Amino acid sequence: MRVLSMIVAAGLLAAAAVQAQRPAFEPVTQKMLESPSPDDWLMYSRTYDAQRFSPLRQITKQNVGQLRQVFMKELGRGTQESIPLVYRGVMYLMAPPASVQAVDAATGALIWEHKRPEKTPSGRAKALSMFDDMVYYTSPDGFIVALDARTGAVRWETKTDGGMTSGSIVADGKVLTGRACSPVGANCYIAAHDAKTGKELWRFRTAAPDSDPGGASWAGAPEAGRMAATWGLPGGYDPARRTILWGVSNPMPNTRRARHDGNALAIPMHSPADLYSNSTLALDPDTGKLKWYYQHLPGDDWDQDYTNERTLLRTAVRPDPKFVKWINPDIKPGEQRDLSVMVGEGGGIFAVDRSNGQFLWASPFPFDGPNFLISNIDGKTGRVHLNESLTFKGPGERHVICAWNTRSYWPTTYHPGMNALFVPYVDNCLDMTSASADGTQRERRVGIPREGSNLDTWAGIARINMSTGEIAYIHRQRAPGQGAVLTTAGDVLFWGDLDQKFRAFDPESGKILWEQALGGMIQNSTITYAVDGKQYIAVLTGEGLVTGGLLTQAGLKPTRNFNALYVFALP
Repeated sequence: MRVLSMIVAAGLLAAAAVQAQRPAFEPVTQKMLESPSPDDWLMYSRTYDAQRFSPLRQITKQNVGQLRQVFMKELGRGTQESIPLVYRGVMYLMAPPASVQAVDAATGALIWEHKRPEKTPSGRAKALSMFDDMVYYTSPDGFIVALDARTGAVRWETKTDGGMTSGSIVADGKVLTGRACSPVGANCYIAAHDAKTGKELWRFRTAAPDSDPGGASWAGAPEAGRMAATWGLPGGYDPARRTILWGVSNPMPNTRRARHDGNALAIPMHSPADLYSNSTLALDPDTGKLKWYYQHLPGDDWDQDYTNERTLLRTAVRPDPKFVKWINPDIKPGEQRDLSVMVGEGGGIFAVDRSNGQFLWASPFPFDGPNFLISNIDGKTGRVHLNESLTFKGPGERHVICAWNTRSYWPTTYHPGMNALFVPYVDNCLDMTSASADGTQRERRVGIPREGSNLDTWAGIARINMSTGEIAYIHRQRAPGQGAVLTTAGDVLFWGDLDQKFRAFDPESGKILWEQALGGMIQNSTITYAVDGKQYIAVLTGEGLVTGGLLTQAGLKPTRNFNALYVFALP
């Protein structure tokens, strides 16, 4: 016991020494969140627009090959899908199974740790957030927890429901969180809590009840069974328009027949259907009221999620029919528009006007084919039509639907200098058979490579021109990735895969400029920041919820469940 006490005391002294070397804590303001220092990483994709572009330029295409590991910090066992934050030289990260740590971002020295109760299950939240002098954590035991950013002490915690696997983001003094729905439809909502007190201010039901104008789109399905989650990455914020933009996932149960008492045709094969599933929502931050919505995949029959981040950008819009399948004919080529852009798990890239949700253009992604899940989009109205030949009309039917989990909770990045969105993808499809009539055979779902594809090149990175819609496949490989992609003003792109390779690429040519084999699989997480004038690149290893299936498909046998923080810099 005496030895243990000495070790604990030494750890506390070390943490105190680290704290003493830091300047006095300056509270994070709304202005900082809207225009963060290039040195900091204050939310899951750095900025409200979710571009994941860093203005830092110390690391360049010319010198990135000199990157060296600065430190590695091993973490506990458990699911890992998270992204760290950095503020003024301190990194805040979720450490499996259920804790938050603050560490010196230049050395890895522990400053403080907050642990949930001993029997708390492992969490899979994606994002921490910061505001004022607090760090906000959505814990796996169902609390929104505000921690003192200096000490880790709990300032407030509020019990909530529905599962908050997306994590949080803060806007205008409100902690915004989505829900994974379980176990009932009443738990499907986005909520705002006062950042200083934890008081709930409003909630928006993502599976529209009958009292909502979107409720009729459920064709009388019982309200208690209506589910549409926001389990993936959090939403974003447009400060100029004071608008929250948030993505919603598939309606549940997974199939149209299961949701509508055996009748797959109770709802139309086009939007709107089962609102607000697979939609982009624009909400008022003060009231939570709906400003507009756009439904990307109506009445989903295959559990295809169109949640995760919406990337906000401004560009001259001139979609080229050579590259873009569906175009609004009213677009004046070359006109400047403020866009909300997203790529769904089921494939497809969509660009809508973020001021009103007007459809601008969309294309299949990563590839088009007869099994693509959307058959048509009306250019004028933006109305999406399902590929009816792939929907399930009765029990025991089998279809192959493309794409499937082509990208998920690993965020994309936008390079403003190149006007390009970079998307890590997997060229994957869903082999699905509906349940038998007598219940002896359950619904079957398994991922398979797209017909005609090559397993050695079924994963990679695509660059999409945000003006014309042209897609360039700049890198292809066998190993799929669940790592966040990142671009910098040094014109370097960083991405890691499930074969434990963390790489830097030339974003124009796709050439690999630097590579490092890590001790585990790269999972989400990739960020960059600076401390005392030195730029660092950080990434987490671990395993997420959909990792295992991809490993089986690719025939990979990497080190599993190795959770660690790796940090790199130039010598």
